[in-house]
Amino acid sequence: MELICGAANATGAGLLQSDVRTPDIPVTEAVAECFKDYFDQNLHVNDVRAIRGVPLHLSGQSVIADHDIFTSEREMMRDPLYACLDRFGIRWWASVGFRSGSALWGLALQRAIHQGPFDAHETKALAQLAPQLTEAATLSKAVGRQVLLNVTNALHHMMFAAVALDRFGFVIEANDDAEAVFDNDIRVRSRRLFVRDALAKAALDALVDQMRTTSDMDALLSRPIIARRTAKRPVVMRVLPVSGAACSPFLGARVILALTDLERQRRTETDLIIRGFNLTPAEARLASLLATGMSLEKAAEQLGIARETARSQIKTIFAKTGAHRQGELVALLARL
Repeated sequence: MELICGAANATGAGLLQSDVRTPDIPVTEAVAECFKDYFDQNLHVNDVRAIRGVPLHLSGQSVIADHDIFTSEREMMRDPLYACLDRFGIRWWASVGFRSGSALWGLALQRAIHQGPFDAHETKALAQLAPQLTEAATLSKAVGRQVLLNVTNALHHMMFAAVALDRFGFVIEANDDAEAVFDNDIRVRSRRLFVRDALAKAALDALVDQMRTTSDMDALLSRPIIARRTAKRPVVMRVLPVSGAACSPFLGARVILALTDLERQRRTETDLIIRGFNLTPAEARLASLLATGMSLEKAAEQLGIARETARSQIKTIFAKTGAHRQGELVALLARL
């Protein structure tokens, strides 16, 4: 944006989405304070440039300038927006429209009062940027989605269900493990994560509200969300921040929810137990089942061994691991 501003004789610029305008939009340093004031005063809500300009972009006009939406400079200066701009010495504007997927974006170039308005020759030159910006935004979104897929797939290999949300709470991605967790109490509905539990819903709504109002540069403060279910054990949702390419404005991923289904028994790999504590394969298989919280009798039945054999093996397991009871063994193996 800085390079474009230099070539277009503009003071600064910002990237705005046609239907979503939030304070953390990418802006150049020279107009950062001006844009901050613009959002602080809620001028983005009824910005005449967006109200009149977006339909022109949607109709196919690549570049829009002040003369496209105002009949005269006198009419322009009657709008409350320009009182805000004047305090920062900013007046003239041009928007280069481009797309990222189905979303319409505008590169809003800002000129100081003394720089004068954009003329027809300049807007014609700026129109050549539109397809290049579309290409760059499309590539950025594709790269971001691939990064996001890599993260959710990594969580899949760690046996974690993962759901990626954008800053408005819409689901961007859910891995196969998450699909296995979904039921009538937790599922995706109308692109949003639905939870039946009222307390969990309130916590999730609070998280989304925080994402809407918190800059991407600031940390989100959220404890794990516990979603209780009617006929199953709860699901624990841990909030993992998203950064880098997946957090770009064109994809907008904000958090990944790592879901732990307490109904699901997670068994520690026997190979890890064997190598970690020098257990025999038979002892490791028994320890792996006990680590899920299964009783000794049930584990013996599942392994097809006598209870006396299982009791003998558990004594050896305790001796080799240093655990004194099953609860300690479960906690120890969980660290693996």
